[in-house]
Amino acid sequence: MTEPGADRRPALLERYRALVDHDLPAAARADGWSLRLNHCFGRVLLDDAVGGCWYDHLDRRGGPAYRQLDDAQLGGAVALGERLLTEGDPLLRTLDARSLAWRGKAPKRY
Repeated sequence: MTEPGADRRPALLERYRALVDHDLPAAARADGWSLRLNHCFGRVLLDDAVGGCWYDHLDRRGGPAYRQLDDAQLGGAVALGERLLTEGDPLLRTLDARSLAWRGKAPKRY
């Protein structure tokens, strides 16, 4: 017997990549968001998913970090990415500041 929701995982993995690599950077370019690069979106989504600096929670040598998320974390990351498409830069700035704080870095000045 498979776990409930296991059939959703491939679709979530695919959607996560589409958000990070295409949809979020495209929206950022179109609307002048504070972040524009795919790895920055990945950092913000991964950090939120694990509740801290992702590389303190996931194995940097264990393959792609997003694939190491459990189903609930992955679903949350995808939902947050979709929310970013709707709410845009104000939400992104909040998430980026929190991500940077988890890394001991000062928030950006815009």
